[in-house]
Amino acid sequence: MDVPISATLAANEEIARRRRCGQHIVNLAFGEAGLPVHPALRDALARATGDNAYGPVAGSVALREAAAGYWARRGISADPRLVVCGPGSKALLYGLLLSLGGDIVLPRPSWVSYAAQAELIGVRPIMIAPPPGEGGVPDPERMATAVAAARAQGRTVTSLLVTLPDNPTGRLARPETVRRIAELARELDLTIISDEIYRDLVYDPAAEFLSPADVAPERTVITTGLSKNLALGGWRIGVARLPEPDRREGRLPNGPDLRERLLAVASEIWSSPAAPVQHAAAYAFGEPAELVQRIADSRRLHGIVARAVAERFAKAGARVDDPQGGFYLYPEMTDFTGSAELASVLLERHGVGVLPGTAFGDAPETPRVRVATSQLYGESDEQRTAALNAEDPLGLPWIAASLGHLEEALSRL
Repeated sequence: MDVPISATLAANEEIARRRRCGQHIVNLAFGEAGLPVHPALRDALARATGDNAYGPVAGSVALREAAAGYWARRGISADPRLVVCGPGSKALLYGLLLSLGGDIVLPRPSWVSYAAQAELIGVRPIMIAPPPGEGGVPDPERMATAVAAARAQGRTVTSLLVTLPDNPTGRLARPETVRRIAELARELDLTIISDEIYRDLVYDPAAEFLSPADVAPERTVITTGLSKNLALGGWRIGVARLPEPDRREGRLPNGPDLRERLLAVASEIWSSPAAPVQHAAAYAFGEPAELVQRIADSRRLHGIVARAVAERFAKAGARVDDPQGGFYLYPEMTDFTGSAELASVLLERHGVGVLPGTAFGDAPETPRVRVATSQLYGESDEQRTAALNAEDPLGLPWIAASLGHLEEALSRL
């Protein structure tokens, strides 16, 4: 099985290697939140370091109840008994693919690990572009046609995955698109996996966010975690809200045992999430005031910097949609033969690291790259904290220098 190391991790390691060799590289390749851990979270973790037991495979009762409360405050019903926790949402997504079986519909482009995980378990993704100007959700009508064609060929198609808001495009699908996708999932008998790990980082607090679980709770799995909103990527904790039984039919669309199958997979891969981290995560999902404020400050910083980077690409002639959430944008520069050439020129000639669109399933001849902006906040916790608290983060010397380097590089293109 020829699955390479994740493109994001490989790019980050290559940039680190070049920096050790003395090269000046602006790292726009790695999608890490780029902010320090809140002191209250460090304290919560420290208090729990004596807990060294495995615990339940599904996760602690306290964490599952806290996660259910998190969703309830967003208007989504979630039974703590149908919440499963894991070492990051990435592991949960892999476990879900194994548990659901069959082929999966993915947006094109979509996060690098979706298609790679499918390949690992022998699943063939059906990749469908989003409607123009949107991201993270396949075009509904094209999806219906593609699923029908795949089934006519004898393929078993069981699931659909969406990302709200999206990585790599930084866009949030319109509510009407999400609603139609959820309705089609019912018609086509598909289980929806909704990756909502960037939900709390939608820049506009007035933006209408519609989850498929708002429309079809009986067939929607939601995955999320704390790696993006609270910058806890290295702590590896994620949660999944599984579908509730359909009250009309008294069953889950994929059968009554999705939870049992996922727990069986989990028991053989990760046994249980790290116990001390679960304690801290339960505290975080309870959404105390100091963490709500931290997320608001992070969201503001992400939005300011991502939009500033988008402006510089647009000034250089790129086609780029305004980012709406997370810390990504997905510009296209038409003077190149493909995304690999564009990414290579930016890195080799201009010291700017990005990821080619091919890593996200895009056609090789499409000159689009994924740009991650969150590594611009600083090299130390002191700099990152200053960026978080600055009234004008773009005026900080280290951020201004990186933006200047980028603008000069793009002008040369």
